[in-house]
Formats: sequence, C-alpha cells, structure tokens
Amino acid sequence: IEIAKSKGARYRLGPELEICGYGCSDHYYESDTLLHSFQVLAKLLESPATQDIICDVGMPVMHRNVRYNCRVIFLNKKILLIRPKITLANAGNYREFRWFTPWNKARHVEEYFLPRIIQEVTGQETVPFGDAVLATKDTCLGAEICEELWAPNSPHIEMGLDGVEIFTNSSGSHHVLRKAHTRVDLVNSATAKNGGIYILANQKGCDGDRLYYDGCAMISVNGDTVVQGSQFSLDDVEVLVATLDLEDVRSYRAEMSSRNLAASKVSPYPRVKVNFALSCSDDVAAPTCMPIQWRHHSPEEEICLGPACWLWDYLRRSKQAGFLLPLSGGIDSSATACIVYSMCHQVCLAVKNGNAEVLADARKIVNDETYVPEDPREFCRRIFTTCYMASENSSQDTCNRAKLLAEQIGSYHINLNIDVAVKAIVGIFSMVTGRSPRFSVYGGSSRENLALQNVQARIRMVLAYLFAQLTLWTRGMPGGLLVLGSSNVDESLRGYLTKYDCSSADINPIGGISKSDLKNFIQYCIENFQLTSLRSIMSAPPTAELEPLVDGQLSQTDEADMGMTYAELSVYGKLRKIAKAGPYSMFCKLINIWKEISTPREVASKVKHFFRMYSVNRHKMTTLTPAYHAENYSPDDNRFDLRPFLYNTTWSWQFRCIDKQVN
Repeated sequence: IEIAKSKGARYRLGPELEICGYGCSDHYYESDTLLHSFQVLAKLLESPATQDIICDVGMPVMHRNVRYNCRVIFLNKKILLIRPKITLANAGNYREFRWFTPWNKARHVEEYFLPRIIQEVTGQETVPFGDAVLATKDTCLGAEICEELWAPNSPHIEMGLDGVEIFTNSSGSHHVLRKAHTRVDLVNSATAKNGGIYILANQKGCDGDRLYYDGCAMISVNGDTVVQGSQFSLDDVEVLVATLDLEDVRSYRAEMSSRNLAASKVSPYPRVKVNFALSCSDDVAAPTCMPIQWRHHSPEEEICLGPACWLWDYLRRSKQAGFLLPLSGGIDSSATACIVYSMCHQVCLAVKNGNAEVLADARKIVNDETYVPEDPREFCRRIFTTCYMASENSSQDTCNRAKLLAEQIGSYHINLNIDVAVKAIVGIFSMVTGRSPRFSVYGGSSRENLALQNVQARIRMVLAYLFAQLTLWTRGMPGGLLVLGSSNVDESLRGYLTKYDCSSADINPIGGISKSDLKNFIQYCIENFQLTSLRSIMSAPPTAELEPLVDGQLSQTDEADMGMTYAELSVYGKLRKIAKAGPYSMFCKLINIWKEISTPREVASKVKHFFRMYSVNRHKMTTLTPAYHAENYSPDDNRFDLRPFLYNTTWSWQFRCIDKQVN
C-alpha cells in the first residue's frame, strides 16, 4: 500500500485472502483465523499509509453465522463495502466449498454488523455486505474474485453492461506448466468484448503446501495488456501501477452497438457512493500507459524458475541449512540438482539487485551475518550436498556423471558404497530363515529379484536421512539438511518406485513434471548454465541400476522394466486424469490416436497393462513425498487426485468391454 501510494496510485488491489494467506485450509474453521484477520484489518484502517487511497484487501468474514471469502474495501478509516465471493473454486487443488459458502443473492446487499475492534476505529456500526459496485466521483468499479473470471457467466459481463469501467480481480491462482497464457487471454478477452480496465493481483510464492502461486499480476485496457508483473521471483512484494484514460473506455464502448443494446436491458447493480475521485482535475497532460506484448516463459524456463522459487520459500520457512540430494547420475536426480543450482542463481541475482530480505534469509541459512552470496557455485557448495550411493550393481559411468555434475554446479559431493549395509540386512534375513535370496540372473525367482532390489533402494533412503542430519556436523557447521526426492510424475503414476526408497524425502521439486519435460529442461540447462556434464546424462538410457551388471554393462533399463515407454506414460496420464478416461474410454481414444502404429489388439494389451500396474501400485501414492504441483495429470493422492488405493486389479468388467470391441 505504501509503495502504491508513493507512486501516485489512488486505488490499490491485493490478492485473494491476502490478510491470512490463501493456504490456511482447515484453519479457516478456527475462530482465531477470523479474529486475527480483523485485528490486522484494524491496524490497516488506523495506518497513515492507507489514507487517501482506496484499499481493497482479502480476508474471511462470517456473516449471520456463515463464512464467506471476502474483499473488504475501505477509504480513510471507513469501510465502503464487504464483497463476498460468488463463484467458489472447487476443482483440482481447490476446496473452497469445504470452508466457504458462495454468495447466491445476485445484486443484493445486506447490513453487516462490524465487530467492536473495527467499530472503535471506523465509528461505523454497520456496513454494506453483498453484490454491489463502487461509484466514485469519476468512475465505477466492480470486483471479481479469482474463479469468477474463469466462470462461464463472469460478473464482469453484466457489470460492464451496467456501466462499471474498472474491474478488479484478486486471485489465488497457482502455477501449472503452460497455464499462464490462459489467465492473460481471459483478462484481455474480458475487456476486448466489453471495453474497460481490468486489474488482476495474484498471490506469489509457496504458501505452506505443494502449490506455487505464480504472480503474473497485470493491468489490461480494451483488450490490451499495459502492465505485466513477473511470474517467478524472490521478491515478497511487487507493485504494478498504471495511469489510464477513462475516456478511452468510453469511446471504445460508444461504437459497440451490440453491447449498448444489451446494456439497455441489464438489471442495475446496487451502487455504493464514494466521495472520492481516482482522477485529478489537472491531469490532462499526464502520460498514460501504452499496450505491451506479453512475454511468456517457455516450459523449460518455467521448470527452471518455478520449483526454484518454491524451494527457496520452503528452505527459509523451514529454517534448515540447505538440501541433500541422492544424485544417481540419471536424468531425474540431475534435473533436481539443476533446479537447486537455478535457485542459487536466483538468490545471487536478487541480492545483486538489492533485495535486502533475500540477503538476510541467505545469511540466516548459512549462519554468517556478514555473508554476501555473489557466485552461485560458491553459494551452492554452502547449502547443497549431493551424495552418490554406489552398490555392486552401479556402473562407473553413472558415478562419473554424478561427480562431474556436482563439480560443475559446485555442490559438496559425497561418494559412498552401500554394499556392506545391504549384505548385513540380507544376512539377517538368511540367518533367521536359513534361505538366501538370489537375483534372477543367478537363478532366483521374480520375488527374490524384486526384494533384493528393494533392500538396496530402501538402504539409500536411510543413509540419505543420516547424512542429511549429520553431514554439516562433520564439517563443523550448524543445522541440518532437507532431503530432496527426485521421482517424476510418470513414475509415480505407473508406481515404478520402491515404497520408502529415495523417492521418500522431505520434498520433491520434480514430482509433478513428466520425463519428456525434464529431458527438455536438461537440454535447456546445457545451453543456459553451460553444464556440459549433462550431455552424457541425456544420452544414457534411464536405469534404476538395482540388478547385477552383465560384463560390467547395464542389463536393466526403466522402459523395459515398466513394459511401456515414458512417452506412452504421459499419454496415459493425460487421458486418465485430464480426459477422465477409464480403461474402456482410454482404449476407444487410443485406437484412433495410435492407429498408425498399433493394432486394436495391441492397444488393448497396452491399456490393460497400464491399468493393472497403476492399480497394483496406487497404494504408493498415499505415502508420496510432497511434490511441487506442475501438471494437471499429477497422481498426488493428498488433495489433487482422490482415488481408492485398494483396487480390484483385474478390472474384470472394463477389460471384458475392451475385449468385446477388439473382437
């Protein structure tokens, strides 16, 4: 508010539920959350910074024992209007119906009785509560809240027809790869069809869970963007201001006969009169903002920046001293390492640009009050430990790749061998049972083969946590490290991971990203960070390296193990979650999509194999490490993809339907 005012703004908009933070979840049930929100509102009302500027803030409000997601709009210690959200977000990661009720009384306003702590500041006993707009001396403003922009019957349509010239949208919109353009298109199309000025403010950063709110605040007029905010940055506060001419809106609307005909029939909104003007009498010569071309990040840039900013927020809030990553020399763990390196770049860049908060946080993390992060590699060595955990089944190639990548990004790198621990665990089993399991290449059964692979994988998880707790202790440094996981979204969907292995960690920055996107990201890092060590990682076949080598060479690859390719997995994932396809619908879609490469019988076999593996392994999703949400086909069981985890894995009815069609 102070920054907006210092730049000459007369109206200030903030993001959705900004006072308490959007991500409170079930804390919204607590009366404390409402109380503390009102306490903050009282401080804002009293502050000299909020005088002579209309302030629009977000918080939960209980009206007649019903909780609403609201905008509280005030000016000079007086609340002008409390505007409750009309259309709640309730899909994907959103659960607003769990905590809030939509305001279903269109164009209706009631009296809201203010709590005493607010009455003492404003001198008001009641204020308007409901679906109304603000009429200032020179224009009319109407509010939308996040989801209302995305709804088919957005309020801005009827508000615009009723003469509202400035639309505001306070958002709590999270990052998904390739989503930003949709938000921008919606805002620009809103004002292109109806004329007007549209202002959007969005949360930015990690708010305590798997989501990263990705900013992209913007101001648009008559279908053109005039100001663009950043999508990813370490700045806690970003303020966009614009000077626009209301006459441009009026002249744009004047020649739209279809709009004007509709406007003559529209039901009027209640107007709250405000004795205040957004313009000045002597601002004729003030320069106005001109249209700009929106610059979108490529998906590779989004992967580079979004999870990096999320990791920084997580690190500073958790008050840990850095990260530990089991680095296998494969694409997934290498991509995770590159994201941490990107985070180090962002920190150094923010400090260079004078961000005092980032500098203070960096000093706390490295426990040095005089430290200044200037070189990403040097900062990386202080806060990032990588660990290659070799076994007798590991190749020298992956060991060398991990070591070379660690050198290039600057991480503190550890090489260790887990064979002693694996032999000890298997030795206990043999001593108790009198039986010694063998790998299948030595004549063992598939059960023995899998169990021996799982022991290696789980030992690595135990060692990762031990080294995360004590590595800094051995180096004479305080604190502990957060363990990073590196399983991708495709492996999770297929269940191609050992439960409680290195996929089990504190957080996973790539758990919502597909293998194909990660490969493109690795290529981006080769070009942008000059990490030449990634070239050999890119060209190597993905492998778990849990089965014995044959003549010193790999005998195991991921895609052979899974019985499907990563490209196929991405297709299955999108059809299952985004297209809402069960086995039968997926088969029907794929016989057309794959008609050039597979017969219907082959498609049936592939679909059945996927659903068998998916259902057999679905239980693993219940313990999946919290991962950055980046894809709309994420199988995250916590909130996004709610399914059973004990299936009838024969899918008898569905598979019979497929067989009937094949025949």
